[in-house]
Amino acid sequence: MTQVRRASLADQAAELLLERIRSGEWALGEKLPGETTLAPQLGVGRSTVREAIRQLAGRGVLTSRQGAGVFVTALEVPEDWDAVLRRADIVSVIEARVAIEAEAAALAAARRTHADLRAIRRALARRAENRSDIERHVDVDTQFHRAIVVAAHNPVLVEMFDSFTPRVLAAMIDMLRLRQDFGSDADQQAHAELADAIADRDAAAASRLSRAHLGELRQALT
Repeated sequence: MTQVRRASLADQAAELLLERIRSGEWALGEKLPGETTLAPQLGVGRSTVREAIRQLAGRGVLTSRQGAGVFVTALEVPEDWDAVLRRADIVSVIEARVAIEAEAAALAAARRTHADLRAIRRALARRAENRSDIERHVDVDTQFHRAIVVAAHNPVLVEMFDSFTPRVLAAMIDMLRLRQDFGSDADQQAHAELADAIADRDAAAASRLSRAHLGELRQALT
């Protein structure tokens, strides 16, 4: 049985446990042996085993259930979210935005408050007022879409939207510089119709309009 021999014992113990999980020694959902069993196998003390388990729990591989033990929750370390976004192309990001924002628009129509609606209307007005400067236009357009996601009252959707935003902004600005076509009356009207659907609590229309707008954006970027 391979044992830890060098410094950083907890780190090495965590890697050894991860290797054993990857090899299939413990199946997904299976309970790990106790500290008194794992410690001599790894050649470390029980406190080091506890720290190794905490590390793998923080990486999403293990979970500790009070009174029950430690269980395998993943067979591999989940990839860092930022790394996924860095590798994704812009079309993939837009497709993910469609999934997020179409649902957020429907939820916003059902859950929006008067304060949410005022924020959406203010962002819409700023969007109408900023049609000459590309970077400013993209900025206020993002504010409008974010106001809708916030109105869905789902913090996970807001966090996901905020993760996508930096990836989308640069591509949007580059695209508009090439096309020199942005801020048209038709485009502003499409955003106004989306705001109206949310104000009218028409979830189906809000979702459809959001999906249509982002679908057009996807086509423009390909």
